[in-house]
Amino acid sequence: MKIFYDTEFLENGSTIRLISIGMVREDGKALYRVVYDYTLLKDVWSHDWLRHNVFPSLPYQMTEDGIAMDHSHLDYKDIANREEIAEDVKRFVLDTPNPELWAYYGAYDHVAICQLFGRMIDLPTGFPMYTRDLKQEIMRLGNPRVPEQATGAHNAFMDACWNKDTYEFLQGLQRAKELILERD
Repeated sequence: MKIFYDTEFLENGSTIRLISIGMVREDGKALYRVVYDYTLLKDVWSHDWLRHNVFPSLPYQMTEDGIAMDHSHLDYKDIANREEIAEDVKRFVLDTPNPELWAYYGAYDHVAICQLFGRMIDLPTGFPMYTRDLKQEIMRLGNPRVPEQATGAHNAFMDACWNKDTYEFLQGLQRAKELILERD
């Protein structure tokens, strides 16, 4: 079963630090987690692009005293430490029959997900060792224009949902091409 996912992360050329992860399966089962790490949050806030594009969707707020959890935010319940997130992701993936990971431009996403468990060779038994890439699938199908994401860009869960929608759109295009070829 396909698992569409996305991560938000902070990277500096040598490390990739997970900020949040969103996952949604073909059957609609979903997971969303946001890392609780005060040092990471300060670094996210200090990074101009992340502050403007990712931070607004996180269940945190800037206060006079610094960054604080936003208890009124809808995603407040999804805050967890890295160890809890690793366990949740492991359970989500391994509870999926024949899990297949899919992401959009997913190279860094795959590294971020693997690093939840340490090194890639430390992945739990049965955990996929690679991620299929939606951008490659788009190119394989002739680079068709895909629907734009209406809302929630750079929210890992909303991006994962868009990945699922995009895959389904591409499958529809593929089926339409096959039908046309059958008629000819």
